[in-house]
Amino acid sequence: MILVTGATGFLGSELINQLLPQGKKLRALKRDNSVIPAPFKDNPLIDWVVADINDVATLEDAFEDITRVYHCAALVSFNPKDKTELLKVNIEGTGNIVNLCAAYDARLIHVSSVAALGEPKKGKQITENDYWEYDAKAHSYAISKYEGEMEVWRGIAEGLDAVIVNPSVIIGAKAGFKGSGAIFKLVKDGLSFYTKGATGIVDVQDVAKSMIALMDSEITGERFTVSSENYHYKQFFAEIAKGFGIAAPPKEAKPWMLGIAWRAAKLASFFTGKAASLTSDAARSSLNTSYYSNDKIINTIDIKFKSLQQSIQETCAGLKNS
Repeated sequence: MILVTGATGFLGSELINQLLPQGKKLRALKRDNSVIPAPFKDNPLIDWVVADINDVATLEDAFEDITRVYHCAALVSFNPKDKTELLKVNIEGTGNIVNLCAAYDARLIHVSSVAALGEPKKGKQITENDYWEYDAKAHSYAISKYEGEMEVWRGIAEGLDAVIVNPSVIIGAKAGFKGSGAIFKLVKDGLSFYTKGATGIVDVQDVAKSMIALMDSEITGERFTVSSENYHYKQFFAEIAKGFGIAAPPKEAKPWMLGIAWRAAKLASFFTGKAASLTSDAARSSLNTSYYSNDKIINTIDIKFKSLQQSIQETCAGLKNS
């Protein structure tokens, strides 16, 4: 039986959507307050289990008869206030999954992040051979994903059958306006600025497709960057604006402007009680120029990535009435 953690999330639900046609029985983990996506309700192939990856007792019960595990559950946040929870979920929770996979002899596909690969080296593309180096200014999310990945490498060193995937920024309409969807909302609402940085972007369908192909392979003890194309934020925002039929952000946001913006957002959050719309970590990340190589995943599973132009257009179409 196959186990999927984070099954109600953006990536987890897409993964289940692609696994169901195989006709195999799935066990899907959800938190107590998570809502099961409508297409999956009452599906006889899905055994929904309420469990917390930080609660070993409930998690262990979910591992009965499990032979394959897709670990998608994680916390994504660039808010420094979430540091404690990020470390607990992304490191300790992953450690629990690793230990149970080893105990039940289950094969693991772990979803890490390109954040665990570190910063670009001398202007070159970042590959799977690059490793995160400690940086006092690194945001808590990057630290948590790196340390979580280290839990998987520990398991591999102890004999665990596992593969790690490092997706870049994952996009798709079903993200709504959360996670990467927040970028689409900013542009849709009339964002005036773009930042100088660049990053890798990939469609959620391609990430799930890659994970399934790797699970079905004989590969073990390796990691793969899953990224379609590298886009500068100016180009990314312009494509999104085009998808919504509005003008692209015309001005470049300088570092000092972002400094003012995140401080103003932080001040506003004190009065509204809502999370700041821009944090210092997010502002700093938006200035980085990080290009990611997808050569290894393409050469290994021969995947044909959906073009970002198509993916962005599809995402905008799905979000137009949101």
